[in-house]
Amino acid sequence: MSNKIVINLATGMEDAERVMIAFLVGGAALDKGKQVAMFLTKDAVQLALPGHAVGEACDGCPPLERLFEQYAAGNGELLVCPICVTSRGLDATQFVANARVAGATPLWEWIGDDPATVFSY
Repeated sequence: MSNKIVINLATGMEDAERVMIAFLVGGAALDKGKQVAMFLTKDAVQLALPGHAVGEACDGCPPLERLFEQYAAGNGELLVCPICVTSRGLDATQFVANARVAGATPLWEWIGDDPATVFSY
């Protein structure tokens, strides 16, 4: 069974329910002792900025701030697409502590030769 989990998140707060599900899945994997990297692409790169993952996606949904904090506390990584960062004029020096600019090659390096389970939202 794979110990590495990759979550590809291409949606930002314009679809808060997808964001919520990605962080729920990532948090559950961390709770099971898995290594988790979330690859943020397109508008999801905004989530690497402090205070961006906020609010509730729906009535009765957990607060995104809590899910985001739990993911970081569990050592979940955020790998942020460099092309998407540049095209949106973001400053990577302002990213949260568990986020780093990393494209396809660093993602493959993180995966390594071991199998990985992939989720895409």
